[in-house]
Amino acid sequence: MSTPAVKLTRKDMVSDQEVRWCPGCGDYAILSQIQRVLPELGIPRENLVFVSGIGCSSRLPYYMSTYGFHSIHGRAPTIASGLKMARPELHVWVITGDGDGLSIGGNHLLHAMRRNVDLKIILFNNQIYGLTKGQYSPTSEFGKKTKSSPHGNIDHPVRPLSVALAAEASFVARSIDRDTKHLQQVLLRAARHRGTAFVEVYQNCVIFNDGAFDEFADKEWRAERTVVLEHGQPLIFGAQRDKGIRASGVRPEIVRLDDPELQREQLLVHDEQREDPTLAMMLDRMTSPELPVPLGVFRAVERPVYDELMEQQIRQARLRQPPDLEAVFRQGDTWEIEPEAD
Repeated sequence: MSTPAVKLTRKDMVSDQEVRWCPGCGDYAILSQIQRVLPELGIPRENLVFVSGIGCSSRLPYYMSTYGFHSIHGRAPTIASGLKMARPELHVWVITGDGDGLSIGGNHLLHAMRRNVDLKIILFNNQIYGLTKGQYSPTSEFGKKTKSSPHGNIDHPVRPLSVALAAEASFVARSIDRDTKHLQQVLLRAARHRGTAFVEVYQNCVIFNDGAFDEFADKEWRAERTVVLEHGQPLIFGAQRDKGIRASGVRPEIVRLDDPELQREQLLVHDEQREDPTLAMMLDRMTSPELPVPLGVFRAVERPVYDELMEQQIRQARLRQPPDLEAVFRQGDTWEIEPEAD
């Protein structure tokens, strides 16, 4: 069901609730950009819903002047999926964190993505449990010392985008809280995607994991330490746009564009519409310190949307002739139990 476009502003999306995050928290930037993106969709506020689980990020529905659920730990994708099935005309967002979404909620997140339910899932990744005061999370780096790992974390971290790509999510992207312009562009594309849109946002926790992303997120050296993905364009980065990435076998490597032996066609060209997620997975695995961190849309493909397929099945079922209940009861093997004779 389509709804007429309405004209809204960011102010229309701001609730009357006091925003209660720690001063300097990256959540403020994410909230602000979501509130800026929504008016561009032309969707009435009564058709917008935000569903969250438990954690600092999960307070966000309170700060949106829309409908919302502050649900239970890890179950936001499940509740959001049910809502989308019952009310397919709604534009449903899931707000979760690395702890909420990838620990107890990992199974629910995985299946929402593989089903391609029409949800916009924003995962705030600060690589720590913030609300419960600084324990290591599923994305904390190996060896990290926290309140729950005083001798160093011995778990290997989950890579959220690799999980999303393995689950065949139809839209997979990454941004950072400090680059608000880039974040807004990514959120807008996710909002307009049909199907599951999964966006990981690197978000700084100033209290329990401050500076986790400084080595590439700081504006001073961001151009040298990140590569922005653009569909159909070679992977080029650097403050002077003088570096590129090519594949050496199955491993990416940095090359200088002024190298006389370099052939331009050797550079990796980003293809977000590629059905095979192998290239996107390789980009997410660029974890060596000498390689830049990819930001942008890793994958954007069209797949059948779960809620639309379900609606189609329901319509087809309603067109069928109702069965004769008497015939149903009498079909197959039946028998009568006779009372015992005296």
